[in-house]
This record gives sequence, C-alpha cells and structure tokens, in this order.
Amino acid sequence: MKISSLLSSLTLTLTASSQLILPNMQRRTGRGFAGPALPPGQKQYPILDPVGSGPGPAVPGDSPSQDPPTSSGPGSAVMLSDVVGRDKSMNIFAGFTRDVESVTNRLDDANQNSTLLAPLNSAIEKLPRKPWEDPKEYDMLGVNAYEGEDGVERANRNLRRFVEAHLIPRSPWKEGEKVKALGSDQDVWWEEKDGKKVVQPGDIEVVSVASTVSNGEVWIIRGVRNY
Repeated sequence: MKISSLLSSLTLTLTASSQLILPNMQRRTGRGFAGPALPPGQKQYPILDPVGSGPGPAVPGDSPSQDPPTSSGPGSAVMLSDVVGRDKSMNIFAGFTRDVESVTNRLDDANQNSTLLAPLNSAIEKLPRKPWEDPKEYDMLGVNAYEGEDGVERANRNLRRFVEAHLIPRSPWKEGEKVKALGSDQDVWWEEKDGKKVVQPGDIEVVSVASTVSNGEVWIIRGVRNY
C-alpha cells in the first residue's frame, strides 16, 4: 500500500509540474518589438479605439518607461530595431514600424543612422482618422475604400506615408539642422523652446530621448507630424 500511495503522489506531482511548465514553452522570433504585426485593413485594429470603449486589454498610458534610456557603447551591435518597442508609452507606433519594409530595413541597418520620432499612444488615439485612412479615398470610393486587395494596398501605402514622416535620416541631428523625413520633400528641424526640444514645423514637443544606440536615437514626441 505504501508503494502504491507513493506512485500515486509522484504521478500527481509530475502532472501538476507539466501544467505549469508547458504554457511557457512558446517560440519567440524576430528582433525588437515583440508580437506579430497586424496588416492594415484587418479588423484587429480597434486597439486604437478610445480607452474604456469596451472590454479588452487597456492601451498602455503615456508615462515613458521609468527604466534609464537605452544606450550602446562603442562597437555595440544594438540597433534601433532592437529598442523601438521598448517603451510602452509609444508601442502603437512601434507596431506600425514593423508593417513598413522601408522603415524596418532602415532601423536594422548599421550603415544608416536615423532619428525616429515616435508619437505617444495618446497622440495616435486622438487622430481624427486611423493612420492608414485617407478622407479623399473615402469620398471617392465610399465606406469600402479599404476592403479587398486594392483596399489593403491603399491602406499599406497610407500607413507607409505616416510612418516614414516620422523617420529622420540623420543622427546625430543638430539643433536647427533642416532634414527631409524619409519619403518626404518637406524640411524638418528642431529647436530649443522654453527649455524643451520642439520639432518643427508643428511645435511638437519631444517628451524624452528614449534610446541611443549604434545607428541612431528614438525620440518620444507628444504629437503627430503632418503627413
């Protein structure tokens, strides 16, 4: 009887242990921002709906990470692609960067320095439309403007324009230095104003420099650039 009881206890212990261990055995792939990217046009995009509009996980707030900014030393292989999703206060924009190939490639390129202007989650949520939507296309094509293959292509093009408008192909980026954002013909610069960095045009306040790595910096900004 003692042997039988011992075997029974051992079986229960092993079963319980396996239940605790197996859920954590998930495969992780890719660099930088974790999780699968959502293609424009999919119904999963309600993450941008106002907080409190229904059940589901809340979008992280706007308080920048309390951890010290990421900084890489000489010869470091840390890239912008590795740190873009580090701060939860701008993780909506971080997710968008993974959907735009031109931006993804640049953030992972050791030979091209960049300054990424990452809007706070709240700035994106306050937009009058989703970043992949264009009012002119709704006027021309109606409510189904982003349905089907053609619609997804339009959404991808618009999202690319939005994300590229926030990627400055220069780092270090000196005060007053006018640079054109990726895929844009408009000059962008920054200046000190009342003791704060402000991106122009638009008077967009720089909340913090979240990361400084071998191929550039991530600046968290309080607003969204005109795209």
